[in-house]
Amino acid sequence: MTSIDRLICETVNPFDSTLFRPGNFWQETHDTRSAITEIHGEIVTEIDRTVDQTIADRRSRTILLSGDSGAGKSHLLGRLKRELNRKAFFAYVGPWPESNYIWRHTLRYTIDSLMYVPDGRSESQLLLWLKGLISTRDAGFVDHLIGARSTFVRNLKAAHPVGIYNANEFFSVLFHLTDPDRYALACEWLKGDELDEESLRLLNVNSAIDTESKAQNILGNFGRVASTNQPIILCFDNLDNVDRSEHGHIDLQALFNVNSIIHNQKLKNFVVIVSIITNTWNDNAKQIQPADLARIDEQLRLKPIALHLAKPLWTLRLAPLHHQANEPPPSDIYPLSQADLDRKFPGGRALPRSVLMLGRQCFQEAKHAIQAGRSPLDRGEFTPDHVSVINPLEPITPITPVTPIVKTSTPITTALPIAAFQLRWRETLRQTRDRVTHIRQFSEPERIRMLRQVLEVLGVCGVQPQILSSRTYSRYSLGFYWSFEVGRVGVIWVEEPNLVSFCNVMKACQKALRDNACEFLYLIRAESLGIPRNQGYRRYRELFVDSVHRHVVPDLDSMQILASYHDLLTAALGGDLILDDRPVSQAELQQLARDTGVFQESCLLQELGAFGSDLSSLLTPDREEHRAAGLDRSVADFIFALVQTQQLMGRLVLRDTTAAQFATLTGDQIDHEIERLITEGAIGVLDPSAPTDSQLVCCLAE
Repeated sequence: MTSIDRLICETVNPFDSTLFRPGNFWQETHDTRSAITEIHGEIVTEIDRTVDQTIADRRSRTILLSGDSGAGKSHLLGRLKRELNRKAFFAYVGPWPESNYIWRHTLRYTIDSLMYVPDGRSESQLLLWLKGLISTRDAGFVDHLIGARSTFVRNLKAAHPVGIYNANEFFSVLFHLTDPDRYALACEWLKGDELDEESLRLLNVNSAIDTESKAQNILGNFGRVASTNQPIILCFDNLDNVDRSEHGHIDLQALFNVNSIIHNQKLKNFVVIVSIITNTWNDNAKQIQPADLARIDEQLRLKPIALHLAKPLWTLRLAPLHHQANEPPPSDIYPLSQADLDRKFPGGRALPRSVLMLGRQCFQEAKHAIQAGRSPLDRGEFTPDHVSVINPLEPITPITPVTPIVKTSTPITTALPIAAFQLRWRETLRQTRDRVTHIRQFSEPERIRMLRQVLEVLGVCGVQPQILSSRTYSRYSLGFYWSFEVGRVGVIWVEEPNLVSFCNVMKACQKALRDNACEFLYLIRAESLGIPRNQGYRRYRELFVDSVHRHVVPDLDSMQILASYHDLLTAALGGDLILDDRPVSQAELQQLARDTGVFQESCLLQELGAFGSDLSSLLTPDREEHRAAGLDRSVADFIFALVQTQQLMGRLVLRDTTAAQFATLTGDQIDHEIERLITEGAIGVLDPSAPTDSQLVCCLAE
């Protein structure tokens, strides 16, 4: 085993800000040890009590959960899901792209969440909900239903004779949930996907959930058949990135319209939790109708925590490192101290995130104190102009920095935020690739909004949503200018498999061109175009074959890049994107994305001409060659950014951390990139005579 001081120098900072990432609790991997029960324990107890009341009387309730940015709202939602999932189903509802799409968005996110399998269970929340729905009739009902759809539908209609919207189709789709071969298809219908005619026939339904009214009624069905089931907790989070009203305010009224309808229609068994930043609520609550505000049953606020609860946050982060040491460290928060907390927070209270950010700063200072031959507890303010490279085991002469290899035009004053952003981007992209497995995972409005957000970063002019005049299909489109000389470019992104819908979109495209809504048109679509006898296919050929207008087939990698930026933007708008120990604004995020060129890996953006406005000379890139070149660049950028943010770390830790990000690379390939950076003078080895796996590396370039 190794000394604790050596481990401190070798390791990645356990308080690294890339870990401060709020989001969908079904998409996060939580360490149950990270829940300190005393932190916000009274809030958990109160919400638990509210859930118990709903279980007892089935009446739906609404909770407003507010707190400052960094108070732990998203973390608390994840904790509630872990602790209360045994007696309630949880649905995470992220920011909606359009207010006139909010019911379909809420239904989609609810079904997405219900498809997750709770910890300790073998079936999804949706199947558990279905079994709870029919459990009072026959405990073995589901297991004997295959081939008995009519009996299933008839029995559920008898149990719920009134109030169920489109009962035959709704109960038919619920029946198909019991068939493993049709489960995914049934979920797609419930989420509102416009399925093709064959899929609709297999589910014994006539049409998709393609309007707000239908989505509202289907979600209402879940509340109307809930008399014998567990509650569904709808958690609305990250509300700073929702659609804005015509007056520029975030449109919370749309959300509270949904909430009031749940109450007014007496839908049962819902607990609505609205999680929002206190300042956001104070600035926007006055825009909500008083009658809708009256539907809030309870307002709970997360407050800063006492310092005696802050210390355990440090203990949990440091414990894995302490367990590797050859001797027990002097304290359970070494190399940090209680004095650090007292100096930083003289008032005796702090936000949980502020405690973790202080931990990161102090841990970095401890590394540099060890380099200088001092105790890690004997440290002051650290402002590195260059890195003192002193072996913690045997002091040596500092290495003189070489000419920087990183050039940037960012207005942020140091290169460190660039490096921190590169790490945060890579980690966000890795997590997105784990969870986003197909393009149709997102709705049409979500995809077009993500594309619009990235185009705005790339500096296109006049980005305008909804250039199609069709009321139904306008949400599939946007327009912009590469230059005013070229004219307006229109983009339509439609992935619905239903070829009738596709034909209608083609008609809307033809009308947009006749009306001069745009001069050039891009169709983004990976799904089938139909066959020559289809009217939609013929219209497609008239528009996009041998034409200045273009059809672009999107790739999953590009979809994941768009989704990753959307996640970071959502965090930035909520004050939750922390780089270099401070929140990053939307404008700074946009600048960082431009300076680091993270979007250049997107083949979709390449094919849209995002990196060059000459439409006549735009060529489709060789995607495999493009990806290979991008991978080499990404690996080198990641390694350098990691060493730059850590300043000092073990070479073995550097290799292992890189391997965790780039699973397709071998250790030899990673070592090759490390050696190349050493040769270029970007990073240095402190103890070159030591075995490779025992070496320490430091940053030389800035």
